[in-house]
Amino acid sequence: MTIADEIRLYLRARVPLIVLITVEEQRALAVLDQVRRDRDANADLITWDIADRLRSTSGRQMPEAASPEMALEKIREMVEAQSARRDLYVLKDFHEFWTKSPAVKRKIRNLAHRLVFTGASLVVTMPGREVPAELSDDVVVVDMPLPDAAALRVQLDNLINETRGVHAELTPHGRARLAQAALGLTSTQANRAFAKAIVRDQVLDERDIQAVLEEKKAVIRQSQALEFYSAEETPDDVGGLEVLKHWLELRERAFGDEAVAYGLPAPKGVALIGIPGTGKSLTAKMVGGLWRLPLLRLDVGALFGSLVGESEERVRRALDLAETVAPCVLWIDELEKSLANGGNDGGTSQRVFGTILTWMQEKTKPVFVVATANDVSALPPEMLRRGRFDEIFFLDLPAEAERRQIVAVHLRKRGRDPRMFDIALLARVSDGYVGAELEQAIIDAMYRAFSEGGRDIVTEDVAAAIRRMVPLSRSQRETIENLRAWLREGRAQSASFAEASLAAQAQVRLELA
Repeated sequence: MTIADEIRLYLRARVPLIVLITVEEQRALAVLDQVRRDRDANADLITWDIADRLRSTSGRQMPEAASPEMALEKIREMVEAQSARRDLYVLKDFHEFWTKSPAVKRKIRNLAHRLVFTGASLVVTMPGREVPAELSDDVVVVDMPLPDAAALRVQLDNLINETRGVHAELTPHGRARLAQAALGLTSTQANRAFAKAIVRDQVLDERDIQAVLEEKKAVIRQSQALEFYSAEETPDDVGGLEVLKHWLELRERAFGDEAVAYGLPAPKGVALIGIPGTGKSLTAKMVGGLWRLPLLRLDVGALFGSLVGESEERVRRALDLAETVAPCVLWIDELEKSLANGGNDGGTSQRVFGTILTWMQEKTKPVFVVATANDVSALPPEMLRRGRFDEIFFLDLPAEAERRQIVAVHLRKRGRDPRMFDIALLARVSDGYVGAELEQAIIDAMYRAFSEGGRDIVTEDVAAAIRRMVPLSRSQRETIENLRAWLREGRAQSASFAEASLAAQAQVRLELA
């Protein structure tokens, strides 16, 4: 059901007061005008705001109404004078007045009660959901979604046709991809991104898809809680974790029409639990790159605001934006941080966490959630139950074979040929080291070699850097052992070796016997 269909349904049900939640005022007015015309060609769309007062789209003479109280009074008079007319009255940003004035609040409630017996209806457009409790019984709140790919495609085609001198080299498929790249933007933002791509060189081609994505990155970054990543990592950039990689590769085609026709639901998500530095964040980036899907990172800390209800509104907007961009990967890093306040914030963190949990359970859009956590003890049991995640993987200290892969990956990343190093030796001397520590050892070795006349590094440089470093498995021995015990108890699947999970389960059965 489209937003226009939903509004039509409420109007037919004689709902007198609709609150339309959107920042896209012009698009909202266009939708409401279309609804008005479809409902009754002779009806009028009448708007009021504090600057332009009462205005009619048909050009009718409107009475003067400088204040919100006067506007409501004049609307009441017009409705009572012609109660059979099916006019649509739109109040812009009216939340600014009903939150400050009891008189305005009372007048709009009285007007809503009168409108039930007429053909007219009242719509308030506003960016947030702060409806006074006194109006909750008389109001229907409708969220206006961001434009979908089809609407953006029409907007793009219209802009191309209306812009003189533009040379469009995009195929129909290319135009669809360009519109898809703008998902998550408002109509105005998308139009600005398309126009910027056009006027750059008066040519519209495949290169402009990346330009629109860059524009979208900047816009999404302004949302504070979400950040858009260009995920370019591949499985080759991640050392080890073969079980996890295989699991992801099996689901690589699960977001297409072919999978739907086969009867497969879109994957819900995966939880990555484990030791810091073992590649959880890198894996999240790798999922976006492997599946060639947009990657959005949800900054849980940025969700919290100082005003009442602000945090809940931020998380709702962030999740709505993720669904608009779908299919996509939503990366929730260090999920336990959402409960960091431990109930000392008036329950805000619990409500934010509950909103995320409910969304993860009920979402229908293809948003694949990759949630990472270091401190599993801070997560409640309901967080990790099946239905929210397809699988829970534990990222343990890398085994020797994995350390060989990790060292090779980081040497290649810095322009060195792993065949020129004794990888086996480096893997042996780095027992107990995580991937982040091995990367830092290579960087430290390069700094030392660079300071010695810029010579190239050799195996002994890296080995010496490894021996100098105190790994987390030694400095935080108790914490790491508590985390590893979680895997041995059979609570998750090893991301590295299938037999590790089987061995852990066998150990549990043996202990129970």
